Amino acid sequence: MTTANRTRAMFCDMLNLPRGKYVPVDVAASGAIGFARGAFAVSYDRDLLTVPGCGFYEGLPDMQLVLDEDRRTSWQANTEIALGDLHIDDKPFGLCARSALKRCISDWQALGYTPMVGLETEGYVFQRDQDGIWRPYDTPGAFVYGTGPENDPRGLTDEIWEAAHKAGIPIESMNGEFDNGQFELTLRFDNAVKACDDAFLMRSMARELAFKKGLLLSFLPKPVPDRGGSGMHVNFSLADQSGNNAVAPDGNLSKLAQHCIAGLIAHHESLAGLLAVTVNSYDRLTMGSMAGYWANWAEDHRMVTTRCSTGSPRSARLEHRMADCATNPYQAVTAVLRAAMLGLQNKLPLQKAEDLDGMERVRAKRHIPATLDKALDALDKDKQLRASVGELYCDALLFLKRDEFTRLQGKSVDEVRDYYLPFV
Repeated sequence: MTTANRTRAMFCDMLNLPRGKYVPVDVAASGAIGFARGAFAVSYDRDLLTVPGCGFYEGLPDMQLVLDEDRRTSWQANTEIALGDLHIDDKPFGLCARSALKRCISDWQALGYTPMVGLETEGYVFQRDQDGIWRPYDTPGAFVYGTGPENDPRGLTDEIWEAAHKAGIPIESMNGEFDNGQFELTLRFDNAVKACDDAFLMRSMARELAFKKGLLLSFLPKPVPDRGGSGMHVNFSLADQSGNNAVAPDGNLSKLAQHCIAGLIAHHESLAGLLAVTVNSYDRLTMGSMAGYWANWAEDHRMVTTRCSTGSPRSARLEHRMADCATNPYQAVTAVLRAAMLGLQNKLPLQKAEDLDGMERVRAKRHIPATLDKALDALDKDKQLRASVGELYCDALLFLKRDEFTRLQGKSVDEVRDYYLPFV
């Protein structure tokens, strides 16, 4: 077995970029690596912004990535991976999404429950044409739930599977999704932090493996206008203090689960500002899109935002379908769990389940805002959700994403896609 000679220290920022440094293993053994807070103040096109919390007028001072003691196996030779939480003055940094998730988990545990999470991710593969333009992956024989060479002629998913196995990233399933060149990569249920760590590393690994093959794996929500969208479904359950699944212990939704769904519905519009954070996200979130458009729920219904699965008391779960993979996974899971918690704390009553097809007919009256700026406004006005997620965190996200919306205002669909494509 080869011993690593370097450590890749990584964290996920608000743009869902895998920031990090390579350092010698003995340097990482010190337990903390320094970074400039300005990493959170840089836009996709590298403009430096006065994002709250970054210390723009204080010289962009340092933050420390306090590393987990355990190391992860890398998909890169002679390399180990170290994840951790960002700190300032020995306290968690308010812009660190991983720390925000840990606070959320602690609050759930104070209520007697531990969240368990499973994430489904979707993305498209692109290849360069003779002019250097990224075009959709050429997969003429692809079909829904496709596997094998017809679906992936260059074997990218085979390499992702093998690399994930070696790196200890627990993939539950992988297959072709609805459209040509679109794939779904589903990760196994685990505690919420581990689930998000796995999703963060899987996305980074998969994109890097694709790039080495001359391909681009994009998790942009709607990169091809006339094809289906790509989402990140947040599946979660809640374990009680005995370790039992509390979602549907007798085969029916518990009062706990009902309040959680009610909270997700109550904060539906503002959740968009935390779960659908690109201009392109709102091309995916439309009526009849099998995504989280309407403020509704139902049992085993893919046309609603919160889909319930109660067939087995052990594996019962709630599935929130609004988020996309352009969103930091720690942020997305925190937002969903916080909205659900607010439903429990406020004892919100659950509306009737959606009983129409959801494609052409729907009972729900409320839906997400039409554009990113309106979703950000809804988040800004939702005092309960902002306070629950973290005021500084929301202030910074609102600043960063309002700037992003402004610089893309008036751009064509293709220009918006090309702005995001190299990074998302």
